[in-house]
Amino acid sequence: MANMNEMATPAEVVPAAPSANAKVETRSPLRMGPVIALGGIIALLPFATSSEYQLHMAVMIGIHAVIAISLNLLVGHAGQISLGHAGFMAIGAYGTAILSSRYGWPPLLGVAVSAAAAGGLAFLVGHPILRLKGYYLAMATLGLGMIIYLVISNEVWLTGGPDGMSLAVLTVFGTEIDSAAQWYWIVGGILLLVYWMACNLVDAPIGRALRALEGPDALAASSGIDISWNKVRIFTVSAVLTAMMGGVGALYSGFITPKSADFMQSIELILMVILGGMGSVAGAVVGAGIVTMLPQVLTSLEHHESLVYGLILILVMVFMPKGLVPTLAQLARRFHR
Repeated sequence: MANMNEMATPAEVVPAAPSANAKVETRSPLRMGPVIALGGIIALLPFATSSEYQLHMAVMIGIHAVIAISLNLLVGHAGQISLGHAGFMAIGAYGTAILSSRYGWPPLLGVAVSAAAAGGLAFLVGHPILRLKGYYLAMATLGLGMIIYLVISNEVWLTGGPDGMSLAVLTVFGTEIDSAAQWYWIVGGILLLVYWMACNLVDAPIGRALRALEGPDALAASSGIDISWNKVRIFTVSAVLTAMMGGVGALYSGFITPKSADFMQSIELILMVILGGMGSVAGAVVGAGIVTMLPQVLTSLEHHESLVYGLILILVMVFMPKGLVPTLAQLARRFHR
């Protein structure tokens, strides 16, 4: 997180205003390259494996990748750290479970309403919380996540408490969505859409405004950027996407517990962003894949898996402080010179 605390120069944080005679920048089709590459991977992966477990892992990576992309917009681009995103994820999961299982709502409508509720909460608390900076902001978002966790754990009559809740199988047009292969295509489609939207957003004027938020507020304000509104807007968008994937994940797994809202879950989400590369959309996907798969890969080490897991993460952060994708991209550019 070192680069979040660095003071950026004016040239880095303030986008240059185009002159009236400047040519309108045309977007190169190569900008679609990463989107096409991700679409190709999603389309071809099922043909490379018939393992139900591997498809399950791909679904979990896809769910986490969408959340990591949304969190990266907030942390990596706008420089606003959040340690409470697991709370929004739990709002989506439990909202979907309660509305569909207890009140008989269509599950997909439950996902939409839960995501909207998370967005409403983020919008309301975002105004006071996002005025804070650095450690104070981190502690405030952590407190928000802990409040959500305690509510879910203690309101047994509504959430089932520590025992959790079960969800019915999702049915779409009379077809039950109950296999990893079916969920793979649903989650893969959502991931590709969100990835494309994020790539376009960071290249748009709103993306440049978000990057300006990472620097001093006075400098961003002098550029005509509405600091408070942009912080709250990206916080709300990130919360909506996270809650939506919380609801999708709950429908996929069919069972949820308060663990989905605990502190470690928030840490893992932040770790996906930092490990892959803050400010990199592709890095968020790569970070989600590593953090999701690494514990599974290390299970053969039995009692030493936590030690090796931590050691790998430390080494990556020491030798690649910008994250995997930005560092490897930088090395590739040097190699081609």
